[in-house]
Amino acid sequence: MKIKAVLLFLMVSVSVFSQKIAEKIQSKKLNEERNFSIITPASYESNPTKKYPVLVLLDGEYLADPFSGILRYGNYWDDLPEMIIVAIDQNYGETRFNDSNYSEEDGLPAESGAKFFEFIGFELLPYVQQKYRTIPFRMIAGHDTTAGFLNFYLYKDDPIFNAFISLAPEMAPAMEDRIAERLGKIQKPIFYYHATSTGDLEEIQEKTKKLDDVAKDIKNPNVIYRYDVFKNTSHYSLVAEAIPSAFYFIFNGYQPISKLEFNEKILKLDSGYAQYLIDKYDYIEKKIGIKMQPRMSDFKAIEAAILKNKAYDEFQLLADYSDKQYPKTMLGTYQRGMYFEKTGDYKRAAKEYMRAYTQEPIGDLTKDYLLDRAEALKGKKDEPKVEEVPAETPAETPTEEPKKDE
Repeated sequence: MKIKAVLLFLMVSVSVFSQKIAEKIQSKKLNEERNFSIITPASYESNPTKKYPVLVLLDGEYLADPFSGILRYGNYWDDLPEMIIVAIDQNYGETRFNDSNYSEEDGLPAESGAKFFEFIGFELLPYVQQKYRTIPFRMIAGHDTTAGFLNFYLYKDDPIFNAFISLAPEMAPAMEDRIAERLGKIQKPIFYYHATSTGDLEEIQEKTKKLDDVAKDIKNPNVIYRYDVFKNTSHYSLVAEAIPSAFYFIFNGYQPISKLEFNEKILKLDSGYAQYLIDKYDYIEKKIGIKMQPRMSDFKAIEAAILKNKAYDEFQLLADYSDKQYPKTMLGTYQRGMYFEKTGDYKRAAKEYMRAYTQEPIGDLTKDYLLDRAEALKGKKDEPKVEEVPAETPAETPTEEPKKDE
């Protein structure tokens, strides 16, 4: 009941934060006009240079609200990225079954299903990419009949989608075997998520389990795979639990460094704290396709790990990375000064801190703060040593990005 209440609130409130635009396109593939909706994120109008991933929703008339609600909630906490949702209206009736039509003989899209398959790839996506600001990271999601249909895009050697969310899929003949085969051979990064429940249709449980038995042992580095079986849910209610599970699976690593990640992963490293931060944002760019400036809270977390483990040499790599990410600010200067100070080279530390006078403040780093640090080191005799400095761990929840001082 709690999940349903949360989703109801999100469905009602999502319109406050985003814009839903009714669209239609005259399709040559379908020989008819098709209706769909575009849901743009809250920042779309206020940030005219930003580009977004695309989520194509089959069964958009009833999946759009829960998907957009969970996305908005996750983005509020900076756990999930904003994205453009393309919700295809299929009326949960004859249209969706015609769109998902396949041959019982070869298990491939047939007639109206083949036309709809090409409509999405050759007409709908190009239209969206031309009219809206998108990046080439595309997701597709569906439920039961349409969840089975979306897997046909995985049959291609170069799938047009990067992530698949298949909720309680009703599969075509031999689909579970074909998906497993494709996951073993795919040559581009793919996220594959599918789910069922203990209360789902028996055939769906059997086929998804059969797929999982093979897929979970696939050693293809291009495939990131997950299968969920939810308890005490039905064929329909499992959707409410699967949506956040799918999003947090696909965008695992996107979130700011949490207290748990800090304690369980970063602090336990013998070295490589700065490289951990670099790798985190390289992963976000290469796997998810989102290029973003590292969060200041993440820099602070790595600084805390360096201080706590007395790995002061790491400040040099961290400073070089900061110079690239925030080139006009004093962030890298501060970190380089910390390296010299913690290794006892006080004259060079003071000189480094003094450089902040010509640089922009960032976060809680101000000119006065760094100049005060430089002043405190004046006249102090160089004496290389290791100082134990208590460090704060990052907060459990992400903090708001600090704004530069005026």
